[in-house]
Amino acid sequence: MRTAHDTVVVSGLGATTPLGGTAPATWQAMCEGRNGIRALDRPWAADLPIRIAGQLAVEPAAVLDRIEARRLDRSEQLALIAAREAWADAGRPAVDGERLAVVIGTGTGGAVTMLDQDDVLERSGVRKVSPHTVPMLMANGPAAWVSIDLGARAGAHTPVSACASGAEAVALGLDLIRLGRADVVVAGGTEACLHPLPLAGFAQARAHSLRNDDPERASRPFDTGRDGFVIAEGAAVLVLERATLRPDARRYAVLAGAAVTSDAHHITAGHPDGQTRAVRRALADAGLPPEAVGLVHAHATSTPKGDLTEAETLGRVFGPHRPAVTATKSMTGHLFGAAGALAALAAAYALHHQYAPAVRNLTTPDPGLPLRLLTTPGPLPHTAALTNAFGFGGHNASLVLTTP
Repeated sequence: MRTAHDTVVVSGLGATTPLGGTAPATWQAMCEGRNGIRALDRPWAADLPIRIAGQLAVEPAAVLDRIEARRLDRSEQLALIAAREAWADAGRPAVDGERLAVVIGTGTGGAVTMLDQDDVLERSGVRKVSPHTVPMLMANGPAAWVSIDLGARAGAHTPVSACASGAEAVALGLDLIRLGRADVVVAGGTEACLHPLPLAGFAQARAHSLRNDDPERASRPFDTGRDGFVIAEGAAVLVLERATLRPDARRYAVLAGAAVTSDAHHITAGHPDGQTRAVRRALADAGLPPEAVGLVHAHATSTPKGDLTEAETLGRVFGPHRPAVTATKSMTGHLFGAAGALAALAAAYALHHQYAPAVRNLTTPDPGLPLRLLTTPGPLPHTAALTNAFGFGGHNASLVLTTP
């Protein structure tokens, strides 16, 4: 039996995304249905089959100190920016460092640093390789830097679960507080892997949209015209804390439940059985029936097969009860390791404001989907929201948030 001591609230939000350099700017853009996907502005993109991406609205150089930024991989920079914003938004909780933990998930970590420094090595030799290379390429680098910045000594953790990483980070943060290992956890995800090699790989796998001539409408979850996801970069971070720690602190939402499962099925194709178990276990963890959920933030990457699999999952769980479904990747693109954290952030805002963004580019919904898809943003009174994040390898993470 859980008590008030186990209740975990979301007290701070931070983000830097293709829609905005802060969490409020990103949320406002979502509510307005703006587009964050555009033609790649990198010189190396001209000869690639993929020439579009969700690129940051605000460059890290405009936020971070120049000397500080030089020793950080881009994924580390984004995590630090989002974490600092979330920490300030939470009012900088006065918590002992021994009771403060950090969990920042990522799909690729410092892969771009590794690839770039390998080019330097091949081209110019050992002496030109940066001495910061190893700390920059480490997948745990973002969590480590955030923990150093905030003085968090209760643990710095890094889930690496492909596109489920950010949501799994939030779920682990919930566990750390419930288990008594921390009172406050800074949790989220970060990703920055805009580089020729990943783009070439996704093109060869036929997983990415090739609408290079129409970037604004390239990401179209649940639409009959969808042809793949759109790669994006960004970070999202939530401050989670034990509700009894600061009774007067602002609360965007309660993180009421979470679940993590694996399909054990296929390295890239998701399976509705594993996804269904994640959703049902998250609801059970929150102590809620499916009928209590008013909003679902779907994983919905805009791949032909993936969207159908998730739609089948939601149909299994909710049956005739059809909560409103949104999918903000239609605006941001797919932030991979940060996507699940950004979904949790959007759900927290939706509960706080009793408002929901719509699915962009939903011109012709795929017929037969057992979903009530939001085609226009607007007020949506509800007390519980579900978010999904599913990743290559069969990783599934679902979160349930409720009103405080």
